[in-house]
Amino acid sequence: MDMAAEPGFVDSREFARMTRAIEFIEREYQRQPKLAQIARHVGLSEYHFNRLFRRWTGLTPKQYLAEVTSRAAGAALQAEPSVLDAAHSVGLSGGGRLHDLTVTLDALTPGEIRAQGKGVTIRHGLAHTPFGSAFIAETPRGLCRLSFVETLEATRELAELRAAWPAATFLRDDTRTAELVSTIWGREAASLPLAVVGTNFQVQVWRALLELTPGSTVTYSALAKQLGRPNGARAIGNAVGANPVAWVIPCHRVLRAGGDLGGYRWGVARKQMIRRWEHARGVS
Repeated sequence: MDMAAEPGFVDSREFARMTRAIEFIEREYQRQPKLAQIARHVGLSEYHFNRLFRRWTGLTPKQYLAEVTSRAAGAALQAEPSVLDAAHSVGLSGGGRLHDLTVTLDALTPGEIRAQGKGVTIRHGLAHTPFGSAFIAETPRGLCRLSFVETLEATRELAELRAAWPAATFLRDDTRTAELVSTIWGREAASLPLAVVGTNFQVQVWRALLELTPGSTVTYSALAKQLGRPNGARAIGNAVGANPVAWVIPCHRVLRAGGDLGGYRWGVARKQMIRRWEHARGVS
């Protein structure tokens, strides 16, 4: 299925180009690159690049460069909850609200962990998503891994999964992986069970993220207070970073105090694009 042709899906090739543009601006802002330089870096004409960048981010490349420069100088724009939300009405093609995705999360029991996957078949594969390629794995109990990857990283993801579940049977199933992508990013209401492995604390943090109002954000410190650990922002950050299921467990909605983007296991530029995409599609 060509998801770029489906209503409501974002063209993954456009996403890749805009991600490269954002990374270039973040990296080269001190040089104050011109529009032509940025457009050339992503292989587009100035006109097409300027139009595409604004459609994706709600800002022109010049405005975004000014925003990055201002933030670096310690005078970031005042916005709610961060400079990432300063632009609105982005107008991505194929807009509309995300479907209602009902997610249930179950942590594997100590006994299941000790069994190392004995008797369990783990289906896995690669698929295109609105935010690049993803490695996805599923047990009979539910989705256990979703990681945005480059080609070589997919091999590493599978190796890590095999090491964690040496007694399991692994089956490559790209058809099922594509079905899961359609469930996660489709337009119809759907339910999605998760079967994750984590410490009690990590699972507690992931459950808290699933309880966030769609489209809302939370800071590490606020999440720590919510979970009864007012001085545990660092531990919260580690648990957020260990999230095994990108997007579905919305760790991209956790920001630093003051609205700064903070880190993201799958790339800060991707985190920014995801947040703008959600905002543009009316997730609130």
